[in-house]
Amino acid sequence: MSGRRIGIVGTGSYLPERVLSNFDLEKVLNTSDEWIYQRTGVRERRIADPDVNTSDLAREASLRAMEMAGISAKDLELIVMATITPDTCCPSGANWLEAKLGAQKAVSFDITAACCGFIFGLSVAEQYLKTGAFKNCLVVASEVMSRCQDWTDRENCILWGDGAGAALLRSFDQSEHSLHHSNPGRMMGEILSIHIHSDGKNGENLLMPGGGSRTTPISYESVDKKLHTLKMIKANESVRVAVKRFAEAAEEAASSNGIEVSDAKWIIPHQANIRILQQMAKRLGISMEKVYLTIEKYGNISSATIPIALDEAVRSGSIQKGDHVILTGFGGGLTWGSSLIRW
Repeated sequence: MSGRRIGIVGTGSYLPERVLSNFDLEKVLNTSDEWIYQRTGVRERRIADPDVNTSDLAREASLRAMEMAGISAKDLELIVMATITPDTCCPSGANWLEAKLGAQKAVSFDITAACCGFIFGLSVAEQYLKTGAFKNCLVVASEVMSRCQDWTDRENCILWGDGAGAALLRSFDQSEHSLHHSNPGRMMGEILSIHIHSDGKNGENLLMPGGGSRTTPISYESVDKKLHTLKMIKANESVRVAVKRFAEAAEEAASSNGIEVSDAKWIIPHQANIRILQQMAKRLGISMEKVYLTIEKYGNISSATIPIALDEAVRSGSIQKGDHVILTGFGGGLTWGSSLIRW
């Protein structure tokens, strides 16, 4: 079992068509394109239509990953969805997705790790694949962040957008010869290591107060107090912690595999805020040219930012065979983590 190699065999992403630009926000908030861009790096974000749910976005991203991998829904054995905005709390978002894909053999469930959710999802899937319990696993991160915002809070709502990203993982025995051939299910990138961490003590720094058992049933009062929208508490403190954890996680992924962070072709971070990413790069001693960015056109899509950026980098040819890629994330919980992938 320890000899199993875990590979990414397909990636996919999906962004809603509707674009909400900073100029659109100027019309309803006391803000400007310049103010938003300088503080966040965001110029526009995508917004899902009212009748589109998290599992709908996830389905489109998943189908694209499956097409790239040459794997059909009947081949899926495990679906792990990372999200903090599921269609419903029960059934899970992954259950809805399983039905929409027609993946009748698959076991499906959600995980909640906020903006670090995709890395946590990779870690969960890796354990099942390494034991041999499953061979093909879909990890998808999907969010409709626009529906948990207080759109009068100009400090916070300007950051967020909607979208989904997915990766198909497969386990390979050392003896298999399909690692880099052109047959369906070939390995594109090998996951060398995954590292995850959490700190529940400081979890309230990034918080959605409503929707759980402590504000149930939902009341007029809880809605009036906007308890069901995302809050950023102690924002300055959160930024300092985020920079530290982003960098530590990237360093952990590199050092665990005997390389330097600078040896990686790309650092693909959670797209939190351009200032955080600039400080992360400075702390790591690398150029921003090594940091793969999508924040300007998509904003912060919580758990989905990393797989969306990864898919874009794969499809654009920015990632080539032999490249090392570091994924690094930080989110509410508090959660942080990283992964090193060799293409």
